[in-house]
Amino acid sequence: MTTASDRRPIVVGIAPDPGLRTALTWAADEAARRRLPLRVVHAEGVPTRGYRGREVPPSWEEWNAALHKEGRQLLDEATAFVVARQPDVGTDTLLAEGDPVWVLREQSREATAVVLGSRHLSRTQEVFGSASVAIPVMAHARCPVVVVPEPEHVPREPGYFVVGVDGSEHGAAAVDLAFEEAALHGAQLRALYVWQPGPLRIFDEHEPQEEARRLLSEIVAGRQARYPEVELRHELVVGHPVQVLADASADALGLVVGTRGRGGFTGMLLGSVSQGVLHHARCPVLVVPPAAA
Repeated sequence: MTTASDRRPIVVGIAPDPGLRTALTWAADEAARRRLPLRVVHAEGVPTRGYRGREVPPSWEEWNAALHKEGRQLLDEATAFVVARQPDVGTDTLLAEGDPVWVLREQSREATAVVLGSRHLSRTQEVFGSASVAIPVMAHARCPVVVVPEPEHVPREPGYFVVGVDGSEHGAAAVDLAFEEAALHGAQLRALYVWQPGPLRIFDEHEPQEEARRLLSEIVAGRQARYPEVELRHELVVGHPVQVLADASADALGLVVGTRGRGGFTGMLLGSVSQGVLHHARCPVLVVPPAAA
């Protein structure tokens, strides 16, 4: 995701609810591990109609001033939280006007990663609701996007990451990031090639499955040589990619997936998989877009 000489910040978007701190915590800890600066971003968006009945609506200037004051307070509180948790992390803030999706997409051009929170409401509300920014940011970000669930996920010990391997170029970028994260966390890594059976199982699948195992071994071999400290498990698993990856990552530190590639998921767009795991995974999901390959 970055090199020793690369000082691009970890960018975290914060919500108006100051009680939602899991994404901010993840971002601050990641910045500390990577020795990178942290940028805390709050996008105000457009004022909503908060008045009722016969109340006289405030002027745009009054509305805007109130939003600025609230946004500044949110950022000040977030900065104090980061300083208390990771005092060695250099932190700056950005109070931006406009659509949060556009603001965070623009920030991704110069970021090491963009970190977002995700409330576990209903699965539809959480990912596809009008308040969600995860899917559209993922679709156009120029760096990895990390979606961290609320409430905080408690991983199993010893810690491990899961990565979906499919043999595509963009999937390879996800494998690179997964090894990097496992090394930074001192964690294990499970690399899964998911074989999804066809609707008509009239052909012998043994030979193509063996080819998939060979491809998986080749993909992880070079990375394992670069990260000898990472304990690796790799396997081919039969099933639906979203369900297999979500189940495998139930107690993980994180699940890493690529987007928009085709390959080992039997013709399924990795974009569909990355969206699907956001519905089902309870751990942080690290999505690596084509631009980060």
